[in-house]
Amino acid sequence: MNGELMGSLTDDPDFRATTFVVIDFETTTPTGYPAQPIEVAALALRCPDGAWTEAGRSTSLIRPPAFAPVTPADTAQTGLTAAELAGAPDVAHVMGALDRRFTPGGRYLLVAQHAATEANVIHNAREHCPALSRVDFLDTIPLAKYLIPGLANYKLDTLLAHFAIAQPAARHRAYADVDVTAQVFLRLLGAADDAAQLADLAALVKVAGRTAKSNIPVQGGLFNI
Repeated sequence: MNGELMGSLTDDPDFRATTFVVIDFETTTPTGYPAQPIEVAALALRCPDGAWTEAGRSTSLIRPPAFAPVTPADTAQTGLTAAELAGAPDVAHVMGALDRRFTPGGRYLLVAQHAATEANVIHNAREHCPALSRVDFLDTIPLAKYLIPGLANYKLDTLLAHFAIAQPAARHRAYADVDVTAQVFLRLLGAADDAAQLADLAALVKVAGRTAKSNIPVQGGLFNI
């Protein structure tokens, strides 16, 4: 993915040194359990010289555990069926493989639409993806609220319409949603530069950052010894 030169934000050395990994999960939501992933896609973007390039991508189906079967509602939304997922690798395999794409010492930020969903899925799988689970997030929703005040809502479909980005044929599949979320993210960064509203990576994180749960210190009880 190539992009045109932008402005002050992309002149920031910290911004240029960061790999932005757009990530999306499709999940099933079993009663009494947290959401379980059934598909993941990730798209890595870098802007080392002021122009955007694609640095890698990954997508995989994930076999859900027995307590989290794919429901008719899940199939209606994603098109994924229980039979299709029965032969997929499990979460340990998929998240472990994704984790190995994160180079030790590399500088990364995850990017997601409503990042709380992705943050929870990753945190719940942290034993399989220790590196990934410590990567902080940028959430496109607060970024869009900051840069484009006054929209009726900030759902992905609304942002696609605002930026005249075509709806993907496979909307609600992880690989398709990652692609359009990346387009929204780049449009938002372009808007930030056009208006000179965000001067550097620190300003971007202040507006849209979300700390990974594994990076949040655990508070001890008042009377713990």
